[in-house]
Amino acid sequence: MAAAGVVSGKIIYEQEGVYIHSSLGKTNDQDSLISGILRVLEKDAEVIVDWRPLDDALDSSSILYAGKDSSSVVEWTQAPKERAHRVAEHLNSYEAEWDMVNTVSFKKKPHTNGDAPSHRNGKSKWSFLFSLTDLKSIKQNKEGMGWSYLVFCLKDDVVLPALHFHQGDSKLLIDSLEKYVALCESPQDKRTLLVNCQNKSLSQSFENLLDEPAYGLIQKIKKDPYTATMVGFSKVTNYIFDSLRGSDPSVHQRPPSEMADFLSDAIPGLKINQQEEPGFEVITKIDLGERPVVQRREPVSLEEWTKNVDSEGRILNVDNMKQMIFRGGLSHALRKQAWKFLLGYFPWDSTKEERTQLQKQKTDEYFRMKLQWKSVSEEQEKRNSRLRDYRSLIEKDVNRTDRTNKFYEGQDNPGLILLHDILMTYCMYDFDLGYVQGMSDLLSPLLYVMENEVDAFWCFASYMDQMHQNFEEQMQGMKTQLIQLSTLLRLLDSGFCSYLESQDSGYLYFCFRWLLIRFKREFSFLDILRLWEVMWTELPCKNFHLLLCCAILESEKQQIMEKHYGFNEILKHINELSMKIDVEDVLCKAEAISLQMVKCKELPQAVCEILGLQDSEVTTPDSDNGEDENTGMTICPASAFQSNLLLVLTASGGRDDNPTEISMSPNVSRLTPA
Repeated sequence: MAAAGVVSGKIIYEQEGVYIHSSLGKTNDQDSLISGILRVLEKDAEVIVDWRPLDDALDSSSILYAGKDSSSVVEWTQAPKERAHRVAEHLNSYEAEWDMVNTVSFKKKPHTNGDAPSHRNGKSKWSFLFSLTDLKSIKQNKEGMGWSYLVFCLKDDVVLPALHFHQGDSKLLIDSLEKYVALCESPQDKRTLLVNCQNKSLSQSFENLLDEPAYGLIQKIKKDPYTATMVGFSKVTNYIFDSLRGSDPSVHQRPPSEMADFLSDAIPGLKINQQEEPGFEVITKIDLGERPVVQRREPVSLEEWTKNVDSEGRILNVDNMKQMIFRGGLSHALRKQAWKFLLGYFPWDSTKEERTQLQKQKTDEYFRMKLQWKSVSEEQEKRNSRLRDYRSLIEKDVNRTDRTNKFYEGQDNPGLILLHDILMTYCMYDFDLGYVQGMSDLLSPLLYVMENEVDAFWCFASYMDQMHQNFEEQMQGMKTQLIQLSTLLRLLDSGFCSYLESQDSGYLYFCFRWLLIRFKREFSFLDILRLWEVMWTELPCKNFHLLLCCAILESEKQQIMEKHYGFNEILKHINELSMKIDVEDVLCKAEAISLQMVKCKELPQAVCEILGLQDSEVTTPDSDNGEDENTGMTICPASAFQSNLLLVLTASGGRDDNPTEISMSPNVSRLTPA
């Protein structure tokens, strides 16, 4: 029954005939039984449990919200009329910040005059809804004791009224909830189901982690950085304030600097200000010179690719081909073929026959691994907690796959089934790492392009070889990248860095999501295909993705500084950039930054190492007798790609629109990282 004001969303579960017994001593009195409808809905990656009386028209003026008096006793409080409209809009939007209704309780606050608070609608007061992220436990009835019922206990020990299932079993509801959270019996009471009682370390879901008021956020970031950053940054920011605020009035005004300290502690070993740490080079402000203007070319066509293949199927002039891909990307018809080379699944110098044999070998290997988990019985899986946990996380993430692409439309879409199977097989391939939330984001574009289960798996395995450290429990890869990004940004704009630090944002936590899954959530599906193939060329330098971060941040610098954004506003602003960034513009800016740095003769050692530019003694071209006016100065030479491009820029004053005419210098070899 859809009543006015009922929130919308995808209905996961719906059951009528779910009653609240408002007076347990009068079960024969019909007035004490309130019939309602229970729904579980999903919208914008948020899962909501909603119960309301069947005849409740949801008059917005009688919407109730949870308030706390000075003694922190939770009570029902009627929404003031001036807030009623806003509350109704809040419910209809199905936002996750359930600040009005998510911590409802039916504990009555004592009143000095002995009167209970009055309500204009006797049944509206029983309506409630809450986000699944707030659920702590579920208590079940004893078997054989009348109607089955469930009692939801929210975090902070807020207890909702028992829901009695007069027309059906409550087990279907439990099954629906288990698609999103892990439930297990409490060791103290088998009737109580605890939410996510297992220790899943890095893979645990954000909503199910430790919930100590002051340190809950830190634990969530430590144990599941993916989910903690996948949800909207505005939600994370509000949670930061709420978790630090707690119920103690003495901590209600914690300064942003203290919040930043908590966040920096969330990733052990990450230091916000590197310059104060021993072993780091102090980067002073230097003149990087003029930044060149960069233009991009059209995507590499199938015809251009074919011209670079010999009679046996070998790719000719690989370096030149990579340069073309870097400058323009690939036409979509070519991706299925070229990505296998870019990701290392196919060797660049292999023949067509060799690749055919390799695919046969890899096909056999893949299906042997797939058979391993397919042959595990339910009883065996019950005894293998790791495999069971991997499956649970995979199913949850696959259900959240971006459906804007037709390849993944529909609940039972074959693409979604293949995503699940490939990820389960990867757990057999790398059982130590297993599955960590975020991996499905890396796989879905690969499967879309390959349209083949086996090829998608091996491309994914190759990609994970590059991204492995991002998902390891100690998060060493993320620590390193955030420190390196800070180093690069300080070189480019020390003033902006200082401003971010003054707003306790110098730890660059808002870039975490970008780095973790390589911008997957920041660009449209088609744009991410272009971005990834450009990055896979490994041009024009090592860690090019960090320069992409710099390019985006540099574009947002003016607005952030001119509007004096603080800690909260910076997080919110960066989050709202998602799907609004021009991929070609960012690629141009990032490449221009790399060229600007390469031309600089005084590039700091730390930056040289980050970009993979080896230090060496280089003489200037003005020296005819081998003597160098800058002898003894340590500088970073350009890579072969950059050296040739710089020659073109110098000669023409712009970028050559025909990259195939840029030849590789025989005197400059590709430089390896220091």
